[in-house]
Amino acid sequence: MSDTSKEVVDLVWGRPSGGGVPASLFRRWSQGFVFSEAERSALEQFEGGPCAVIAPVQAFLLKNILFNTEGSNWKDISEEEQRTVLCSTLSEILESACLNKTQAFHLATWPRAKTTDSSDITDSHPEPESSQTTDTPTALAAEELGFERFHSVIQKRTLRTVAELREAVLSLYDTWKNKFGVLIFLYSVILTKGIENIKNEIEDTSEPLIDPVYGHGSQSLINLLVTGHAVSNVWDGDRECSGMKLHGIHQQASVGFLTLMESLRYCKVGSFLKSPKFPIWILGSETHLSVFFTKIAAYGCIATADAPVRFGKEEKATQLAFSMRFRCDLNSPYGSHGIKE
Repeated sequence: MSDTSKEVVDLVWGRPSGGGVPASLFRRWSQGFVFSEAERSALEQFEGGPCAVIAPVQAFLLKNILFNTEGSNWKDISEEEQRTVLCSTLSEILESACLNKTQAFHLATWPRAKTTDSSDITDSHPEPESSQTTDTPTALAAEELGFERFHSVIQKRTLRTVAELREAVLSLYDTWKNKFGVLIFLYSVILTKGIENIKNEIEDTSEPLIDPVYGHGSQSLINLLVTGHAVSNVWDGDRECSGMKLHGIHQQASVGFLTLMESLRYCKVGSFLKSPKFPIWILGSETHLSVFFTKIAAYGCIATADAPVRFGKEEKATQLAFSMRFRCDLNSPYGSHGIKE
């Protein structure tokens, strides 16, 4: 395992004592971005844990279907529309994680079939356009790879422009769908953002992005995907406590975040997350994340930080069009999926 690979692993999984990352925990995170057959615009989660990645992707995906795609029926999108909107969503999140658009983007990818013996996260640059074909996952994608083997075969692919990034993400559609797609995307965001940049934003660098016991994602992980910044708090701006600067959210988010913890007075979510640009919110509770939205932008914004979202009784009853639950039951690793209109 290369130094870069080890840094990514330490940042995401921590440095567990004893036998390393439990096989059951790694297995729960080993899934791709899979669309539901019953609800064509919904992403499914199979076990508890990866909702910290799936829910933000679901929120941005809905934004792109409802507000960025003309004539699209969110209840019945085609397979080609699924492909296009998922890849554009993943590209959007990767672009937001890049601090400087003049910097390179990085994708964690499977090695090509001819290079399956190569190991570690190594740099590779895009091939000339004429030689690029649609990337398909190798036989490795179907294997029951263990933690160490998985990380030994991941490669880092470097893209120099936004256009190259979008083309590469689209070509990797089958990779995003396979059983390790969620982790490969998460690692791509981390590599694009930069390990040191993430460490500078996280409040406690000893806390991994994935909890080593329960397997849920940290607030820093959720914020990274929602805002492009891996800060640990949900309030507006920075605050000082005993001489220590605590980083918060610095601009209005495209999609919002709410938490049950605020009703219990454990924290207070700032207006940058409460009043997003589009009326779509991720809702966090003790054990799961949910995504809900209204299709009518006038009721949920498009908001400003000075004009928070408010719903009347009838609007609450009629405009809440969709609710998806990603259950991460702490007593059971199994996650169920349901949609309610």
